[in-house]
Amino acid sequence: MVIASTRNKVLLVLALGLLTLPVEAQVRRGPRGRIYTRAEVNELIKTAEDRSDRFKKLFDKALDKSVLDGTQREDRLNERVKDFEKAMDKLRKEFDKRESYIDTKPQMQDVLTIARDINAVMLRRNLRADVEEEWAALRRELNVLASVYYLPGLRAF
Repeated sequence: MVIASTRNKVLLVLALGLLTLPVEAQVRRGPRGRIYTRAEVNELIKTAEDRSDRFKKLFDKALDKSVLDGTQREDRLNERVKDFEKAMDKLRKEFDKRESYIDTKPQMQDVLTIARDINAVMLRRNLRADVEEEWAALRRELNVLASVYYLPGLRAF
């Protein structure tokens, strides 16, 4: 009886001790089981957001020097890239507001939905090398983010 009571006290002390431990940074598993902290996801979003701004400018310039220049198709493509850049900005804004970044999964889904349209264009068309390289790098970053959010990524071919 004394042993059982002592064991219960020890278990209670251990349980209470676990409650007082500092909560470790929020983490998510990404590619190959890698664990990402909230700070790392923040950096991934920032990098992708910055690259989306550069891509938008390069894409617009490339279309201005293509056979699509001055067409409605050019206008629609540029508008879609602007939508993508706005979706990245919204993801950033929502991420900054939230304690748990998994709460921004719907915004990440929106980013990927628009990115799939752009990716299809980039896979079909041959644009300048700098635009292709910028998109390839952005696609890689988006695919890492997709894996962190447990969403399907963008195909590369």
